[in-house]
Amino acid sequence: MARVLAVAENPAQLAELAAFVEALGAEAVAVTGGTAGEAGNHSYKAFSKIYVAAGAVTPEQLAEAAAKVMEDYKPDIIATIASKNNVSTLALLAASKGIVMLTEAFNINVGDGVLEAKRRVLGGRAEASYRAPLPVAVAIAKGAYQPGESLQKGAPVEEIAAPEPKTKLLGVEEKKREAVNLEEAEIVIGVGRGFRRKEDLKLAEELAQLLGGVVGASRPIVADYGWLSEDRWIGISGKKIRPKLYMAIGISGAPQHMAAALDSKIIVAVNKDKNAPVFQYADYGVVADLYKFLPVLIKKLRERLGKA
Repeated sequence: MARVLAVAENPAQLAELAAFVEALGAEAVAVTGGTAGEAGNHSYKAFSKIYVAAGAVTPEQLAEAAAKVMEDYKPDIIATIASKNNVSTLALLAASKGIVMLTEAFNINVGDGVLEAKRRVLGGRAEASYRAPLPVAVAIAKGAYQPGESLQKGAPVEEIAAPEPKTKLLGVEEKKREAVNLEEAEIVIGVGRGFRRKEDLKLAEELAQLLGGVVGASRPIVADYGWLSEDRWIGISGKKIRPKLYMAIGISGAPQHMAAALDSKIIVAVNKDKNAPVFQYADYGVVADLYKFLPVLIKKLRERLGKA
């Protein structure tokens, strides 16, 4: 039976890691940041013990705390959920032990001393298969293992001392964010370079309101123009989404953007360029000027919903 060391920057990520451990049929312990109280709320029996590195706020601190647990536990797999901080933590652990590291992995299996996994490549248009000898470090694609009702709570929680940070934190300044959660939204309206002015985004906002969704954006809207905050960014460098409906409006369909939206159940593309790459990914495509199409669509929806 494989032995897994699960590492999480916060206890809320332990549910997906517990689902992974159960799917693999492995035994496991976990190391997490946060507090013992928070960990107690996520103390799944998939773990024989959960170690809480209280006060660990950097990947370096969490990696050092996890390394101490590794010395005694000697895991075959070091696993985490793919996120910026978790991947940094995992990279430090993998480098310190000189072992192979895989990222954004799914369909993970272990046998005969080898881990097999898949990973999306070429902007999400293809899958690559990997084989790596144990021990191995693996960052699991978010959402690849969904916790179900079978997960039982009750693992013991032990607090361990977090190492002193090697850098001194002088202050924290919150990045501008809005009250949206693209990753959990069931309907997402994506806006791209086809919108000529920031004020025109109100068309997408009105459509999202009528459909009960939220507005997301491609890289230019966030990074180049600064019209929306970073928590609206859909892409490899932003948020990955998996809604029931994704409407990509005025978005060309660059692989870096579409890779983060391919898990959408239905993709609808609206673009005046019939050759736009986005149509290759779309279930439904509308070749039209968004400035002519959206007002008509909004009007029809208002009539249908009795809000005209």
